[in-house]
Amino acid sequence: MRYTTEPGGRLNNFAVEPKMYEATPPTHTEKRNYLVLGIGAAALVAGLVFVAIAVSSVG
Repeated sequence: MRYTTEPGGRLNNFAVEPKMYEATPPTHTEKRNYLVLGIGAAALVAGLVFVAIAVSSVG
């Protein structure tokens, strides 16, 4: 375990650093999937807002 001793005798432990890697750009298929998921999420939010407005105006 890696540690250093500070003045006064206290030990300072350091976390194990994760292995670094380079990110790869998204492929054409991943970009298409992101677009489809984004459109689905926007439709869900729009539907929820519509339901909330419709329910709040009743009564």
